[in-house]
Amino acid sequence: MKQEILSRIQKNFPLVQKPFKQIADELGMSEDEVLKILQEEKGKNIIRQTSAIFDTKRLGYQSSLVAFEVEAEQIDEAVKVINSHPGVSHNYERNHSFNIWFTMAVPADSVLGLEKTIELLAKLTKAKDSIILPTLKLFKISVKLNTTGKDKKKEKVKKQNFKKMELTPFHYDVVREAQKDLEMISEPFGAMVAELGISYEKFFATLKEFQEAGVMRRFASILNHRKAGFNANAMVVWDIEEKDGVEIGEAVAKFSAVSHCYLRPKYQNWKYNLFSMIHGKTTEETNGIIDEIADEIEYKSYKSLYSSREFKKVRIQYFSPEFAKWEKSNI
Repeated sequence: MKQEILSRIQKNFPLVQKPFKQIADELGMSEDEVLKILQEEKGKNIIRQTSAIFDTKRLGYQSSLVAFEVEAEQIDEAVKVINSHPGVSHNYERNHSFNIWFTMAVPADSVLGLEKTIELLAKLTKAKDSIILPTLKLFKISVKLNTTGKDKKKEKVKKQNFKKMELTPFHYDVVREAQKDLEMISEPFGAMVAELGISYEKFFATLKEFQEAGVMRRFASILNHRKAGFNANAMVVWDIEEKDGVEIGEAVAKFSAVSHCYLRPKYQNWKYNLFSMIHGKTTEETNGIIDEIADEIEYKSYKSLYSSREFKKVRIQYFSPEFAKWEKSNI
């Protein structure tokens, strides 16, 4: 039953006053039993965070995947510099000459902007080379580990038509609260609505409005991959024809084991333009999924970049003063 609960909170977390009671009712359990399991999983760091997952760009931020080539003896120092930036949410060492891979986001009021921030980090880390890989086309972003073993190999990826939404200071306040890690207690949203001074109905209606506008991707729990038993996670990059990019990207995104799928630019020193994150419990399982994808799509070549070390994995704290502080101390 634990695996069923973990599956449930990754996919569609109930936005109600007592979400764990709703899960318990669905599974024929008591609320206390569900809470006990989740508190234990949180204590073991299997549940990394439970919160709203926002779309960086729809909140006005510029963002990109970035790769640095750093000398082996400089990696630890370079990582300290990169991780000090509040817009870095993920940072990994991967098995390639471009060995440091991180995501970067900067707010609309950034003095430096995205490219100048990355240039500065490249200088501070003494990177030998760097590439900026913004998203040209997003096909899928949805980390849902198959904890039950019951998920189908392929899934439908919904195409959504988002409503227009003008963000106000009230909305920014809701974002600040909804991005906080949820406590595993009976009424976990209580502190948020109290801080905002609004009703539960108003809070959940605002989150629904965010989701309909694409500002919030979803509200969900994110698991610690390795602690949840998914030890073989590869960023597989494909060299494909740009004219076939949409068709191939959509085909790759249908695989349930693929959590992220994007088209990104090519460069003289980087020929791969389709990026897919694939999760498996073993290298053999992950390689098997890669082989299945390779059998199904047209490509020139591909590389499986396994992560050898995780340096940082956090949610960005949007509308935080830390961004301005970092620029002030580094420019």
